[in-house]
Amino acid sequence: MKAANQAGFTLIELGIVITIIGTLAAVAAPRFIAMQRDARIAKLYSARGAVSVASTLVHSALIAKNSVPDVYPCAGGGIADNRPGGATMAQLDPRNRLANAQPASTAPGSVCSEHGLISTMYGYPMTTELPAPDNKSPGIVAAAGLSSIFNASKELLQKEGYEIIVSGPDTIFQGQGAPDMGSCQFIFTQALSPIVPAQISAVTTTGC
Repeated sequence: MKAANQAGFTLIELGIVITIIGTLAAVAAPRFIAMQRDARIAKLYSARGAVSVASTLVHSALIAKNSVPDVYPCAGGGIADNRPGGATMAQLDPRNRLANAQPASTAPGSVCSEHGLISTMYGYPMTTELPAPDNKSPGIVAAAGLSSIFNASKELLQKEGYEIIVSGPDTIFQGQGAPDMGSCQFIFTQALSPIVPAQISAVTTTGC
């Protein structure tokens, strides 16, 4: 019997295939990198929106509840005292005459969210450790709902695409995996006094 004819690629054919693959890689790689960058930027803007809304809602709820504690426990346990934390309601809203007799306190307050208690200071969510210890309620990160876990750890938030750094009154939200995370971020600064509300910086994207 005759052996079956076997044909292989010629050097020219192999060269053509390698050239095509190289061209496709050169075109596709930058687009893939750009898509990753766009995704990080979009995620940061979404997070900033969530943080801004959460901060406003907490502040509004505290003014409306006027430091009157809740009657029923919050989701996840605990009863909110609805104090602004670090100030009286009169300091936060001088028009609130009913609050004038309330004593000031340097301790954090608390307000109820749909998932649990949120720590407050001067009428806004606090910057807190991640996760908050058992004897404390979480702050702005939990209020913003950036994770399906209410009191999430840094590791869980990294899986959601965020690198979060707590530094003094600041909570720094960075795009996980960015080439320069220090230039792919925004910063939440908790309220520092009754007349200095919580601040949220613009999103920096040059390092995303």
